[in-house]
Amino acid sequence: MNIFYNKEGIGDTLLITLKQIPSEDRKVERKGNIARVYSAVTNETVAINVFDASTYVDVQENGIVTITEHIVNSVNELLAKEGFEDTLVLDLSPKFVIGYVIEKEKHPNADKLNICKVDVGTDTLQIVCGAPNVEQGQKVVVAKVGAVMPSGLVIKDANLRGVDSFGMICSARELDLPDAPQEKGILVLEADAEVGKAFFN
Repeated sequence: MNIFYNKEGIGDTLLITLKQIPSEDRKVERKGNIARVYSAVTNETVAINVFDASTYVDVQENGIVTITEHIVNSVNELLAKEGFEDTLVLDLSPKFVIGYVIEKEKHPNADKLNICKVDVGTDTLQIVCGAPNVEQGQKVVVAKVGAVMPSGLVIKDANLRGVDSFGMICSARELDLPDAPQEKGILVLEADAEVGKAFFN
């Protein structure tokens, strides 16, 4: 889940994205100040727009909004009031975590890509990585699906040349770390880094 708000740019509307689907598959159902965006194929809710948002939540941020219990509870109350069955689930688990590259194999359809299996503590993720220095046995920083990079890029499920990828192995530059090297390559951590631990506190 990602939340965006820009009163000057788009008006007093809270944009909540749950899942990405092709625009041609989207349909919209509106009740009161809530618009539910859903898949025409599966009926799954993929986004929620809250109009006159400042009536319900106090948002001070411009752009990507920090998800809080207050915002989620306020939107859930409004969803119930307007007769929607959807409920937002609050997930405050870290999105940038230390991972361990369990295995690496060449992508069958792309010379410069590798398919990595990465242990992130609570799960093992398949991540397609194009970094020239990624190797089995490394401790790395993983941006999980839903993470917002310092550049504003939101990490999503992806399919790269026919292979599914669930997250990104990050470089120091992508993490906007001070004195990050400019050459291509992921950030490799010390061997004693704790798998599954949040990278940013």
